[in-house]
Amino acid sequence: MDHRKDAGIFSRGFGAAPRDGAPNMVLVHGLGLSGRYFVPLARRLAASGTTVLVPDLPGNARSRAAARRALGVERLADSLAHWHRELSLGPSCLVANSVGSQVTAALAARHPSLVSRIVLVGPALEPRTSAGRQFGRLLADVPREPFSLLPLAATDYLLTGLPRCAASFRGALRDAAESFERNLAQVHVPTLVVRGAGDTIASAAWIRHVARMVGDGRTAEIPGAAHAAHYSAPDAMAALIEEFTVGDPA
Repeated sequence: MDHRKDAGIFSRGFGAAPRDGAPNMVLVHGLGLSGRYFVPLARRLAASGTTVLVPDLPGNARSRAAARRALGVERLADSLAHWHRELSLGPSCLVANSVGSQVTAALAARHPSLVSRIVLVGPALEPRTSAGRQFGRLLADVPREPFSLLPLAATDYLLTGLPRCAASFRGALRDAAESFERNLAQVHVPTLVVRGAGDTIASAAWIRHVARMVGDGRTAEIPGAAHAAHYSAPDAMAALIEEFTVGDPA
């Protein structure tokens, strides 16, 4: 695993070093977190020869200093696009979890040339759902996740800062109410929408709705996993992603 910082964004690299225009995957974390909970999946994807990059979004964890305050979804998307161009990556397959799906949808809508495919894992937040209900769903998911995820997530929240996490949550709620579905409707690349069968945050009905919203969507479900299915079932997730991207240039 290699560490680097470009455009103020800290990222982890797996597999071959990024090369101008070479196929790659970018993994986009959820609210207040870092890319650390993507490491098991990134290692499995890189083992098949894929270049995988896992950034900490600006204002979060090891990229906290890249933003003076919590950024809204659109500004996160624009910052990620700037980072992407700094690396001259060419079109990427974006793999996003939770609120990272909102950032990815905004990036695909605003910077479509940077995206070749999308995988949304437990996309959140669901529009027309109150903050209290969203938070309740998050609490219900906690005991369904592997115990090892809890200290990792708690450390990331503390590094990001609880005030920033709260501000990011408010911003994500606004984006869900105003922009998320509109951005999804502007996604025209092949999109795989995945949920863990035990996910209390992203319902099966919502997953199907997301797949219908995008131009070329399909769904999958991973038994025995919850909201962070990429962390609890990295082998199953990697297999789904590799099947989804079969035929892409290597």
